[in-house]
Amino acid sequence: MDIGSISTKGVLIDSDNHVVAGEYLWTEGNPVGAVKRLLAALRQSGDYEVVSVGTTGSARKLIGAMLEANVVKNEITAHAVGTLSKYPQVRTILEIGGQDSKIILIEGGIVKDYAMNTLCAAGTGAFLSSQAKRLGIRIEEMGDMALGAKNPSKIAARCTVFAESDMIHKAQTGHTTENLVAGLCRAIASNYLNNVGKGKQIVSPIVFQGGVSKNRGVVAAFQQELGQEIHVDLNSHLMGALGAAILSRTESGTNRPFDFSVSQMEFTTRAHECTGCANNCEIIRFYRENQFLDSWGSRCGRVGKAAAAAYLPPSPEPRV
Repeated sequence: MDIGSISTKGVLIDSDNHVVAGEYLWTEGNPVGAVKRLLAALRQSGDYEVVSVGTTGSARKLIGAMLEANVVKNEITAHAVGTLSKYPQVRTILEIGGQDSKIILIEGGIVKDYAMNTLCAAGTGAFLSSQAKRLGIRIEEMGDMALGAKNPSKIAARCTVFAESDMIHKAQTGHTTENLVAGLCRAIASNYLNNVGKGKQIVSPIVFQGGVSKNRGVVAAFQQELGQEIHVDLNSHLMGALGAAILSRTESGTNRPFDFSVSQMEFTTRAHECTGCANNCEIIRFYRENQFLDSWGSRCGRVGKAAAAAYLPPSPEPRV
């Protein structure tokens, strides 16, 4: 499972790391609900026995506890492992997701360097989606529309506010939708290389992945900017989930049958502020059917899992 802020991805793999089923859906601000829907979809894809689970993405800890995953890994590791399983010679991974983007440099099959952009949404899938909606087109149409443009508009995409303002201005002065979309695709590639890829030596083979890799206009823009071939896998949007699955499968001594009925169970979170030190950390406790599973949020480490499980909120003060 790869649980992001915008989309949730899941794959089932066999013992040879081949994807036998995969799903991609919107998180919609509810990662637990998204995973339940994703599990239901994967279960309908065939009669499989799942022996281990791995999670990655921004909600990896939450969903890792929910599914009792034997592996919970960061996105850099998961994406690198997933990509290397398909492209063993890869040297550069370009990844643009719904809310953030990253670059991973590989040397000898090992991550050498990486960078992430999580501070600005310019150039991400969420930004593309909002612009498609504003232009009155489906996001799936943007790639082909960009490739058909005769004179791509110049769009300043270093900031979402400036980019949208620039697109509105150019539309008001007569630029066609096709040229605006093509200009936006080029601006996304340029913005990525000037920010996320700044100072990085981009070496072939190059693999582009994440939801935005499905936009052929952005792929073409990267090829033009870099002057090199860009590889996009059929499952480019599922690479993080694939990496988590591979890491889970190869983790020795922790495999056990997984029960899909977890998608029918009730999960809740509760929070309280710890006053044990000046940090005043918010401790999150996670429950399945009112049974404590895990907790996180303690920065000083004083509040362990056992302490969080035993925590009882203070009784309300009596009314006077």
